[in-house]
Amino acid sequence: MTARPRPEPRGAYRHFLPITTRWMDNDVYGHVNNVVYYSYFDTVVNDYLIREGALDIHGGEVIGLVVETQCNYFAPLAFPQRVEAGLRVARIGGSSVRYEVGLFAADSAETAARGHFVHVYVERASRRPAPLPATLVRALEKLQ
Repeated sequence: MTARPRPEPRGAYRHFLPITTRWMDNDVYGHVNNVVYYSYFDTVVNDYLIREGALDIHGGEVIGLVVETQCNYFAPLAFPQRVEAGLRVARIGGSSVRYEVGLFAADSAETAARGHFVHVYVERASRRPAPLPATLVRALEKLQ
């Protein structure tokens, strides 16, 4: 039997990115819609990779495609609220990476939501799996 997912502390993550919620992030129930959480995941991962010089979104020969994502929700987030996205790397494979993300309300010690995001890196032109470039591996190792 699998243990029920639980919130995690900030110390479980290696890198943080502040994200300001937007009016359009809220749904009719007054909190951030579940689909927006995945946008936050995408934002923290790609922001980190671009800033580390590990991802060239316009001209790089290797790009990451999302093949799996998952999220568990523990507490609501809402506009206007600052969110902090925590990031770590759980696994580095030959052509894939499993990122784990925790979303925190700015004043909270535990995740409001947490999940994972798997990229398979492929050649831009052929869309065939490609080995992880050395610059990417160096950036990812900082998050383990």
